[in-house]
Amino acid sequence: MYRSIKDFSREWNKEAILTQHVMDSLTDDALKQQVYPEGRTLGRIAWHVTTNIPDYLTHFGFKIDRKEDGECVPASAKEIAAAFKEISSHAAQVIEQDWTDESLEQMQTAFGRQESNAEILMGLIKHIIHHRGQMTVLMRQAGIKPPGVYGPPKEDWIHLGVENPPL
Repeated sequence: MYRSIKDFSREWNKEAILTQHVMDSLTDDALKQQVYPEGRTLGRIAWHVTTNIPDYLTHFGFKIDRKEDGECVPASAKEIAAAFKEISSHAAQVIEQDWTDESLEQMQTAFGRQESNAEILMGLIKHIIHHRGQMTVLMRQAGIKPPGVYGPPKEDWIHLGVENPPL
């Protein structure tokens, strides 16, 4: 659990960089990839991750600009990646400016239950991680090698001297 805004910022920045690597690996064609016909596309998930940051933070009292048309997924992977970079960076600044270490201990109702502000911020990070995992699976299905997140993708194990990576 975060005991200081600095602790949160450190983790936020690490996870934002990892997510940015995934966003930067997307292609325009891959944005159409779906698991099943009625499911979200890779582009919809990437855009949801991006636009949900200000939506989520606004819900918990932060004053942060929201995307005008968060429902309209851009057709450009570069546009989504650039928006994620801008929004995730701005979100970190807003949180650092608006909340103090003491703010993290305060309780709010979050999704029908009482949570500390630290838990609320952790929930935002976990939400991004959850969808980032979905994105890497869809990238594989679209024929894109995903970047390493918490470890190398299977293709990069050979560079570590491992010929048959663990399953």
